[in-house]
Amino acid sequence: MKLILAVVQDIDADNAIRELVKAGHRVTRVASTGGFFRQGNTTFLTGVEDNRVEDVLAILRQTCRERTRLLPSAPDPAEPLSQWATPVEVPVGGATVFVLNVERFEQI
Repeated sequence: MKLILAVVQDIDADNAIRELVKAGHRVTRVASTGGFFRQGNTTFLTGVEDNRVEDVLAILRQTCRERTRLLPSAPDPAEPLSQWATPVEVPVGGATVFVLNVERFEQI
């Protein structure tokens, strides 16, 4: 048995959990914050049999998209003033997933 922890952006969380539940997975949803922009995230916890791990990962790949976002560039005193306001496009989103072995599982 495996425990899957998946950290996804809030914008993807509703769709991801809907698809996971529709596929028969039981999921615990926990609000979390962090990442590059310190924005709201959602952490999913789900216990699955070893042969269902790829199913969960496929659903997360389908529902959690990487996006780009503009980040104001840090002023570099060596650069001309006109370059200071040029934003930089950075990738954000997707999902960070941990798959952990479960030694014991009990539902009480």
